[in-house]
Amino acid sequence: MLLCVFKIVVIPGPDITFDVSNIYQGWYEVLRTGTYPLDDITWQYPPAAAFAILSPGLLPFLGYATAFFLLALLCDALVFGLLLHTGRRAGRSSRGAWLWLAGVPLLGPTSYARYDVMVTAVAVAGLLAAGRSPRVLGALAGFGAVLKVWPVLLLAGTPKGRATFRSWSTAVGAAAAVLAFCVAWMPGALAFLGFQRDRGTEVESLGSMVFHVVRHFGWEGEAKMNYGSIEFLGPYVSTVSTAALVLTVAAFGWLLVWRMRAVRFGSSTVADAAFVAVLLFTTTSRVLSPQYMLWLVGLAAVCLAYRSSRMRKPAHLVLWATAVTQFEFPVWFSHVTRSDPLGVAVLFTRNGLLIAATVIACRILWRHTVTEPRLAEAGKIPAQATRPEREKALSGSR
Repeated sequence: MLLCVFKIVVIPGPDITFDVSNIYQGWYEVLRTGTYPLDDITWQYPPAAAFAILSPGLLPFLGYATAFFLLALLCDALVFGLLLHTGRRAGRSSRGAWLWLAGVPLLGPTSYARYDVMVTAVAVAGLLAAGRSPRVLGALAGFGAVLKVWPVLLLAGTPKGRATFRSWSTAVGAAAAVLAFCVAWMPGALAFLGFQRDRGTEVESLGSMVFHVVRHFGWEGEAKMNYGSIEFLGPYVSTVSTAALVLTVAAFGWLLVWRMRAVRFGSSTVADAAFVAVLLFTTTSRVLSPQYMLWLVGLAAVCLAYRSSRMRKPAHLVLWATAVTQFEFPVWFSHVTRSDPLGVAVLFTRNGLLIAATVIACRILWRHTVTEPRLAEAGKIPAQATRPEREKALSGSR
C-alpha cells in the first residue's frame, strides 16, 4: 500500500494521492490559521474531521503527505491488531482479521489516501468494546459521528434496556462535547452543512445508474466536477437525488421497525446491526465514493470476528464489491464517467453486489433476531433445536 501511495508502484487512472497532497494539505494550512475552510465548497465534513486533517502535524519531521500515509498505515495496523486479538477469545474467530487484511489492499491506494481508515479504526474499536462496555461504544460512536457522521449507526443494534441507555446517552454527551469544543475552537465549524446539502447524484451511486443508461438514449445531461466529485448534471437529476433521499428514509424506517420487533440480541447483534445499517446508508446514498467501501469492510470484519454471526455471505459479497471498486476507481474511472460499455459493466457489477449484500444482510438480521425467536416462543421451533433443525422448520420441511 505504501509503495502505491508513494508512487513506486503506479496504479492506472487518476492520481489517488492528489486529495492528500493538495486538498487535505490546503485545508491543513487554512486550519492552522484558526478557522475552518469557510470558502471551500469541498469541505463537506463534520467539524471533528479537522483532527484527522491536522494529524500529520504530529510528525513535523516529515512532509504532510508522507506523514498522512504513515498515520493511515498505523490505523490499518491498529484495526488488524484489534481484530486479531479479539479472534483469540472464546466464541470469536480470526476470520475478521483476515477479511480486513484482504479488503484494504483490494480497495487499492484509496484506502490510505483518504481519512476514512482513521474513522473506520474508531468504529471498529467501538464495536469490539460493545460487549464489555456500552459506554466505550457510545463514546467512540459519538466522537465518530462528529468525525464523519456514519459511526452513529454503530448504536443501531444495542440491546434494549440498560445497555442502550448507557451507550446512547454517552454517545450524545460525547458528540455534544466534541461539537461544542469545535465550535468554540474555530469559526465555521458548521459550514459543512450547507455544502453537503447542495450535493447532487454522484456518477458512482445507485441513482446514477439511471443516467448511465439514458445517456445512450439521448439524455441531454452531462457528468462533470461539482462539489468536489464527478456528478451528473441535467434534466431529472434533482428528481433522482430526491428519490435517493426518500429511499434512505425508507431504509431507516425499516431499521426502526426491526429494532422495535427484535427479540433476540446475541453477542454479535450489535456488529450485525451496525453492518446492516451502514449497508443501507451506503447503497441508498446519492454519493457512493470508493472509500465508503472501507467502512463496510471494517464492519464486515467485526461481524466475522464473532462465531455466532451469520453475516459471512454478505461480508464476502462486500469483499468482492471492494475488489471491483478498485477497477471502477481509479483504474477504469474514465470509462465510468463516459458511461461506455466497460464503465457501465463495472459499475453495475459493483452496485449489484452491494444491493445483493444489503438485501441478504437485512434478511439474515430479521430472521435471526425476529422470526426465529418468535417461532420458538410459539412452539414451532424447539428452543434448543440445532441450527439445521431450525432452518428445516422455517422452510416448512418435515
